[in-house]
Amino acid sequence: MSIEVRVPELGESIVDATIASWLKKEGDTIKRGDTLAELETDKINVEVNAEQDGVLQKVLKQIGDVVAVGEAICVIGEGASVASNGAVPAEKIAAAPAEAKSQQNGMRDQSVASGTAPFADAQRPPSPLARRIAAEHHVDIAQVRGSSPHGRVTKDDVVSYLEQNVQGQAKQPPVVETQAVAPQPRPVTPPAPQAVLDSSDRREERIRMSRRRQTIAQRLVEAQHTAAMLTTFNEIDMSAVMDVRSRRKDAFKEKHNVSLGFMSFFTRAVVGALKAYPRLNAEIQGNDIILKHYYDISIAVSTDEGLVVPVVRNADRKGFAQIEREVADLAKRARANTLSLADLQGGTFTITNGGVFGSLLSTPILNAPQVGILGMHKIEQRPIALDGVVIIRPMMYVALSYDHRIVDGSEAVRFLTTVKELIEDPESLLLEG
Repeated sequence: MSIEVRVPELGESIVDATIASWLKKEGDTIKRGDTLAELETDKINVEVNAEQDGVLQKVLKQIGDVVAVGEAICVIGEGASVASNGAVPAEKIAAAPAEAKSQQNGMRDQSVASGTAPFADAQRPPSPLARRIAAEHHVDIAQVRGSSPHGRVTKDDVVSYLEQNVQGQAKQPPVVETQAVAPQPRPVTPPAPQAVLDSSDRREERIRMSRRRQTIAQRLVEAQHTAAMLTTFNEIDMSAVMDVRSRRKDAFKEKHNVSLGFMSFFTRAVVGALKAYPRLNAEIQGNDIILKHYYDISIAVSTDEGLVVPVVRNADRKGFAQIEREVADLAKRARANTLSLADLQGGTFTITNGGVFGSLLSTPILNAPQVGILGMHKIEQRPIALDGVVIIRPMMYVALSYDHRIVDGSEAVRFLTTVKELIEDPESLLLEG
């Protein structure tokens, strides 16, 4: 009996996906739990696993095809691998017992030599997501032990391995033996004649946009076309916050096991400003304004696959340590491609920090359907006039992009001024929330 393998439920609001890769080919023997294919959605990648043993008789969809939830992508049948005319090759029938016995003996010998017990699925390949995460972190996938009943290495196994082994290892500089060598005169060579540009030097490469990159591009364009987007700027003296971090960072990390960064200060300041100017914590639905009286702050995270914006829920109810811990966890899982759909859904206001890449000033684009986004930037020592005296202070430019359809310019300016005042007086953040 043959069964069709169909696209599983992908999550709320996701109705289709793209075939990113096939891990099995027609004629392969399949075991229950094997990963057959990897699907790419707008937000996350999804593995399609076999629900029964058998043979992959036919692949119905190819790499790059768009498939809907519930659509069949391949057929698994019972019995041995099927030839093109439907018959099982005689040489396979004759060789199968001997090959199976040889493989079993080889596995048994290998397990005895290594001192480990053999298990039935020792040769099953790791999942594609596991391989990808291992490659990104330069981890030998063979060193990772699978936790599934069949011994298969999954993405969770790799993430766990990274947490337990790789991240805690201190990087030691290599020892280099040097030997004094007498300096040699550098030969003087005449300048080479300028090469004539050949057509072979004008190489081009065509790369297919990932599903996530296509979605990001589409949504950014839509945000600019559908919202009356405007940006206002200000600058913040970061002296007070930097002083607090300098005095408290060691005790904070020892107590909470997480570093005290700038994101917790800005998150708390944004929540305080949103409470004072609630239209920046809203969205437009038709002719209605939906004011939200909860504060789910989206934090933009850059990954190799593009920008993702996971959400810190109920940020107004969380202290500095909770916010820092959650932001660090979300960023880590975003870069490991292990975020869930729930991590990415919702959000009432967004914070993005281009300063970590050296950006001095920018105009962030709205994260629709939100109507406000705060852009943080690089901290620079700059001269400012204070009480008639020019002094040097660590300054940061901040930018607020907003939807002018429901947020007035004066409201946006006062919102940003409130963020500035709260950051410049960190103790006031304890009174907000």
